[in-house]
Amino acid sequence: MKRIAVVKVRGSIGVPQKVRETMQMIGLDRVNHCAIIDDRKNYLGMLQKAKDYITWGEPSPDALRLLLRKRGRISDELVAKATKYKTLDEFIGAFMKFEAELSDLGIGKTFRLSPPRKGYASTKKQFAKNGSLGNRGDKINSLLVRMI
Repeated sequence: MKRIAVVKVRGSIGVPQKVRETMQMIGLDRVNHCAIIDDRKNYLGMLQKAKDYITWGEPSPDALRLLLRKRGRISDELVAKATKYKTLDEFIGAFMKFEAELSDLGIGKTFRLSPPRKGYASTKKQFAKNGSLGNRGDKINSLLVRMI
């Protein structure tokens, strides 16, 4: 199993109700919010259902570290107090191996991000066709860095 970072790219106006509910189940209520989920079969089905409004990929430990430090306001001291891990890097290593969860730190799975520097490519095309939607694999890291 692996972790997946999901970012909501488009708004919810005119979106079918089932797709809107699916995005709420993932934890994406607003544009430019990011949720960290795993690749269970149920979640993968949700991603396919909402693929015209979101983008996702596998985050690197470096991108997760930046996300937790800047947007989660997590420091090494807080990690040492709240968990059995001494540093944020140890916690991220355990998190990527599913030995720890974000709830151990007392934070949710959703993060508010800024719009990306230099903007999105196109919010109406899939990533494979030079757009911003759908699965982007490890290229999600560059988008997350631009948004943090």
